[in-house]
Amino acid sequence: MADRLPQYIAVEGVIGAGKSSLAQLLAGRLEADLLLEDAADNPFLADFYKDRRRYAFPTQMFFLLSRYRQQQQLLERDLFVERIVSDYIFEKDILFASVNLPEREIGLYRKIASVLRRDVSPPDLVIYLQASTRVLMERIRKRNRAFEKPIDDDYVDELNEAYNSFFFHYNDAPLLVVRTDDIDFVANAAHLDDLIEQIKRPRTRVMYYAPTGDLDKLAM
Repeated sequence: MADRLPQYIAVEGVIGAGKSSLAQLLAGRLEADLLLEDAADNPFLADFYKDRRRYAFPTQMFFLLSRYRQQQQLLERDLFVERIVSDYIFEKDILFASVNLPEREIGLYRKIASVLRRDVSPPDLVIYLQASTRVLMERIRKRNRAFEKPIDDDYVDELNEAYNSFFFHYNDAPLLVVRTDDIDFVANAAHLDDLIEQIKRPRTRVMYYAPTGDLDKLAM
């Protein structure tokens, strides 16, 4: 089993998709080190959700530098561990910046990000968790984080469109697209088992996962 698994797996998706929960489950099942982004450490985030235009640039710069620092630590740790599961890819920061920053600021941001990106290695597999805006909003409300309360449907819908467009063109690593509206990896062990079987399969450019009981719709 071990030799068929990617060494570095990154889980991605819009806010509320379940990235961190799935990354934790995979790390436990695959006996991997876990790399989690801690958004709550960003001192600008709560203000950003209240006033996106005013606080977008410092919020994105903090995330960019924080994620870059984590990625450098990941490269150092990679020498001593067999497998790593992360709940983000470095490019997610550029994706969020493209949604949140005005044209003048995005130009400066991209210059800085392009320099940092040279030192970041892509994952061996990216798992993209898709969900409808309705489901994402339900999950955001359910977890009831104070700094996320100002998030509205329009913002999540905008992110959803940006993510789908980004991953439609993504080719930096093999990609496994997972539609999660009817999947619960935390409560349903069968869903997690099926996903791990997909991860173990020979990797192609793009793969798709369907939940247990609906595997006849699996496409590759």
